[in-house]
Amino acid sequence: MSKNAERKGSFKSISGDDLKDFYSSPNNEKNYNIDPGSFPYTRGIHKNMYRGKLWTMRQFSGFSTPEKTNERYKYLLKNGQTGLSVAYDMPTLMGYDPDHELSSGEVGVCGVNVASLQDMKILFDGIDLEKISVSQTINGPAIILFAFYVALAKKNGIDISKLRGTLQNDALKEYMAQKEWIFPPEPSVKLVVDIIEYCSENMPLYNPVSVSGYHIREAGSTAAQELAFTLNNGFAYIEECLERGLKIDNFAHRLSFFFNAHMDFFEEIAKYRAARRIWANRLKNRYGAKNESSLKLKFHTQTAGCSLTAQQPENNIVRTAFEAMSAVLGGTNSLHTNSLDETLALPSEKAAKIALRTQQILAFETGVPNVADPLGGSWYIEELTDKLEKQAMKYFEEIQEMGGTVQAIEDGYFQKKIAESASIYQESIDSKDRIIVGVNDFVEEDEELDIEILKISKDAQNTQENKIKNLRKDRNDEILNKKMKKLSDACKKDLNLVPFLIEVAEAGGTVGEIVEIMKKVYGEWEESFGI
Repeated sequence: MSKNAERKGSFKSISGDDLKDFYSSPNNEKNYNIDPGSFPYTRGIHKNMYRGKLWTMRQFSGFSTPEKTNERYKYLLKNGQTGLSVAYDMPTLMGYDPDHELSSGEVGVCGVNVASLQDMKILFDGIDLEKISVSQTINGPAIILFAFYVALAKKNGIDISKLRGTLQNDALKEYMAQKEWIFPPEPSVKLVVDIIEYCSENMPLYNPVSVSGYHIREAGSTAAQELAFTLNNGFAYIEECLERGLKIDNFAHRLSFFFNAHMDFFEEIAKYRAARRIWANRLKNRYGAKNESSLKLKFHTQTAGCSLTAQQPENNIVRTAFEAMSAVLGGTNSLHTNSLDETLALPSEKAAKIALRTQQILAFETGVPNVADPLGGSWYIEELTDKLEKQAMKYFEEIQEMGGTVQAIEDGYFQKKIAESASIYQESIDSKDRIIVGVNDFVEEDEELDIEILKISKDAQNTQENKIKNLRKDRNDEILNKKMKKLSDACKKDLNLVPFLIEVAEAGGTVGEIVEIMKKVYGEWEESFGI
């Protein structure tokens, strides 16, 4: 029996055959109850939503070496995961090879180490990239890892026009929140547009950027700030693409978003609804998009890492379940559920399976997916949706008055706003105005930790260092140097770098070596203001 048939069977047994795809007021009061699948998509981008197709269950995973992570991917796929999401380690995220002095002690610790095309090949060994949608969380060196991925597909004889997946590739949010940048903002945005342009011409099924509010929220923003700053970044990328000469309907439909599912249940649902409405109206009325798909905001959601606690970690299963339900009620297109042990270590296999099972129980047992936007028309939800939209509009005006997104970053606007909100949130916990179970109330004094903790072997560092040493010994440096020279010239001439990076990847260039070439042209970014 297919998964879709399974789900429909569950739907019939819970609610009966007469359940509608969606519900609305017969009078369409205040225009709130426009049908799901209709502009401006407040109630969802599909009329029948999950009754047509469930969200993608895409668990974020990566640790140690490509070999170890490949084993975890196959384990997750075997247990019902429907898409892959790559978590890279800190050296990879920062553009350093495993044998760089700053990589010492960090290789494979918070994700998988990938330094070359060879590593990428091992990471996806035995996994059909034509059939599995792959998301990659990488930003500073995103264009390099993307080139590795495309080079691997070509090496495996795959038509890259059939590749499906998402590259996070959101440089702007790094300066606001996550702080894992390499180059200054302007050249970083240029690299984002390079990938969008390449995909619009060569990879029509691939999402070249996932504009990320997740990290903005994890850094301490409010829901309204997450909504506003994230959509603002999306608009900034669109404007850069238009300035380059791209046509709005040739790329806008492949831009995707990545939101946080936090603990304020109803506010989160309203946030997703407001995001769809703002996006649809801006794309249609300001940018002149005609393609209906361009107007439909598509997004991935991850439950809030910052809501998890090291104290009483089993409670995190409950937190994650509520957050996941808010994402589904809000109409997410794909979902990652955090594991109970993530404040203590990378997820163990058991914890990762529980997180996946949480989504499966939500999908097949609760009946929640049976109706599109079941909370649409609720006075509270509609009021929250309107309120968040108005707050977002106010932020857009402030950013515009400051001279745009890059200028606001350089002035520290976003960073200061987020820091202020984070401080207020922490004060509410310290004062007990906000209760966190097991942390500032319902505390167990003699708590004993009784969960399995995943330990990363120190062998990962040695393994990756030896691999890169052998790679450098075996490759043809004469060919590589010629490709590197072409890359450097392309940087100086402001050309699209993707084709040049693919050639460097095929010649055996490493992440760290490529980043050094690019730094010589673009420079490095340092914050120059105080918060």
